[in-house]
Amino acid sequence: MDRPQGNASRTTGTGFVGDLAGKTAVVTGGSRGIGRAIASGLAQAGASVVIASRKVDACTAAAAEISAETGVRTLAVGCHVGHWGECDALAQRVFDEFDRCDILVNNAGMSPRYPSIVEITEEYYDKVSAVNLKGPFRLSALFADRMANGQGGSIINISTIGSLRPGKDELVYACAKAGLNALTVGLAEAAAPSVRVNAILPGAVATDIAGVWSDELLRDATYATPLKRMGTPQDFVGAALWLASDSSSFVTGELIRIDGGRYRQTS
Repeated sequence: MDRPQGNASRTTGTGFVGDLAGKTAVVTGGSRGIGRAIASGLAQAGASVVIASRKVDACTAAAAEISAETGVRTLAVGCHVGHWGECDALAQRVFDEFDRCDILVNNAGMSPRYPSIVEITEEYYDKVSAVNLKGPFRLSALFADRMANGQGGSIINISTIGSLRPGKDELVYACAKAGLNALTVGLAEAAAPSVRVNAILPGAVATDIAGVWSDELLRDATYATPLKRMGTPQDFVGAALWLASDSSSFVTGELIRIDGGRYRQTS
């Protein structure tokens, strides 16, 4: 990725010294949770930010807040990433408005609970798979192609530690995210050398999704983790900024676990 000229680096609330001025970033699922935190971090580092999700009103509110806080240009776009036509429209809107995209964060996801495996419907399976894998696949293909024919870029997929060690209550989600991991590894070669592709694998995170977890699951997510706490959306900003910037210019095809050490391993 080329460095913008004539812009000073700035320090974000994460302690990251950013140099993303002149860059454009797209964050799906960017109106709340991890996506919202990453979008704000990218803006603090100087990037213009496009926030996309199914709920355009929430995107508009988040974009206005980020712009007011950082002074960067923001854009809100309603997009259901499970529909390829809407993915195509999002990509076209970004290039019509900014004429470039340097950073794509595939963060949109969903993992509704189900009563039992045998009760999973085809509709449920297709919906979860579409949001967590089909959409990121299409967006990555579209943006990687434009990035490769332009000034390069960085694609960051937000997966889950459950893609490596799935639990019984998240099988469809875990299967889709395992596919996202495969996309990360394969696209790192397919889009090389000017586009880097990496994934962040969060462990348990204290977002609104965790609000429906049982007390047993919450205790396990906390006390079975060496750091003795769940993650917060802010815990993922530093890694995302690093992957988005030239600081990680020799890093691609990596699956980076950020789980408080819960599933630490040597390989």
